[in-house]
Amino acid sequence: MELMVAIGLGVVTACGLYLVLRGRTFPLVLGLSLISYAVNLFILAMGRLVPGASPIIRQEAAGYADPIPQALVLTAIVISFGMTGFLLALAVRMRHQTGSDHVDGVEPKPVGGPAGQS
Repeated sequence: MELMVAIGLGVVTACGLYLVLRGRTFPLVLGLSLISYAVNLFILAMGRLVPGASPIIRQEAAGYADPIPQALVLTAIVISFGMTGFLLALAVRMRHQTGSDHVDGVEPKPVGGPAGQS
């Protein structure tokens, strides 16, 4: 199961990086969201979640779930939600000012073209 979690985290991170490296603002926002999801899952996986275990240590309990990664992920979810809202507002503002959704604000010129033209 650990291998499947590691592969899943790698795929989500790779997709997020691919979207971040695109030249448009909406894929950039989606890519940053995917990377934040991957980080949250990584933090949860590091917490060694134990099914059916108590989150608080008791005298008779031998195993317990570590509550610190869960608290960190809850905080990260709130921060990533605020960051996503800010990035969307910034993207809409940039689109309105420049008339383009390209991250540089200028549409790239196509390379090449039909045969015989330069």
